[in-house]
Amino acid sequence: MIPDGWRSSKIGKIAEPITSGSRGWAAYYADSGSPFIRITNLRRTSILPDYGPMKYVALPDGSNEGRRTELRQGDILVSITADLGVIGYIETQPEAPSYISQHVARVRIKSGAADPRFVAYQLAAPRHARIIDRLNDSGAKAGLNLPTIASIPVLLPSMAEQKYIAETLQTWDRAIETVEALIANARAQKQALMQQLFSGKHRLPGFSGEWQRKPINEIATRVTRRNDGTELPVLTISSTSGFVRQDEKYSRYMAGKSVETYIMLNEGEFAYNKGNSKTYEFGCIFDLQGYARAVVPHVYVCFKLKKGYGHRFYKALFEADYLAPQLGQLVNTGVRNNGLLNIKPSEFLNTKVPVPPLDEQDAIAAVMQAASRTVIENETQLTALRQEKAALMQQLLTGKRRVKLDSKDAA
Repeated sequence: MIPDGWRSSKIGKIAEPITSGSRGWAAYYADSGSPFIRITNLRRTSILPDYGPMKYVALPDGSNEGRRTELRQGDILVSITADLGVIGYIETQPEAPSYISQHVARVRIKSGAADPRFVAYQLAAPRHARIIDRLNDSGAKAGLNLPTIASIPVLLPSMAEQKYIAETLQTWDRAIETVEALIANARAQKQALMQQLFSGKHRLPGFSGEWQRKPINEIATRVTRRNDGTELPVLTISSTSGFVRQDEKYSRYMAGKSVETYIMLNEGEFAYNKGNSKTYEFGCIFDLQGYARAVVPHVYVCFKLKKGYGHRFYKALFEADYLAPQLGQLVNTGVRNNGLLNIKPSEFLNTKVPVPPLDEQDAIAAVMQAASRTVIENETQLTALRQEKAALMQQLLTGKRRVKLDSKDAA
């Protein structure tokens, strides 16, 4: 149902001819030059591209590809392969000529036809994400063609209401960006602090003397106990979240009969997942939290600390990826087993960790816990802001919640 005073249209009716980059961009890749926006620069959490992981191209003068795909302020970007329908918006005129890859489409709204920011926000809303997903025209392989993008429906209130809604949502985006910057700063400070404290080069007041270094198999006992038949949560390790339920991560139960070979962990015990990831190149180590007992894949190397070693200290040490240099030396990059690094349990357990006096372990852990608390508090605030913005988008962009405009603005 169309809200009172709104009209229905389609992208193709309010936009200039839609275009995308062509194949062959690799020939123009350069270390500097013109920014080149790819799908990896687009994100679900904001319509503003992430210009951090940027590639560049150097096009010859008069290049047709450059004339055809150069970006301007107000252009809308849509991912058309892989992760479909991720939206970007060019908020300001690029300082240098900028272009798009063949996996990104450019939508340029005709002057006066609609407010580009409003259209970008509407395309990025969950409702339109579902519409775009249904328009996937490549069957099992994700893909959108340009005529399909032109067919995407949009609802348009008056231009004044479009601008007001877009400015309101942009205000929320600014608040979200502020908190994101706080999180990035807090993480950087925490990382620097971890590097100083875990190296032993920077000591907390009141502590001195050389640290011992011991292999993990001297400070911990390996855990290999099998599931005893009790119905327990089946967990897996996410490099960004720690232990998560297998059925929640994969949307289905993956273990099958092999769950009989899974290892049963008790709360506080550690597991090393030797799968590489962007976050942890040589695998990650997490402790079981929030569950008294659970079962985990038998390919994990599990262990529990012996008495006299601080759990919080080693939890923070592993989170800091302290073992990465040692694990990297153990890896034969030409060999993988189902995506797992070819590191033997005995080799992992022989890697060495620092062993400060227990009271110093506790003091370092307290400092790191305070740093983690700052990050967590900011992340909680960010989650709340994103949820509130999503709810507001659902109401404003569908006309369920109308804005009040001054009579002169409405005109």
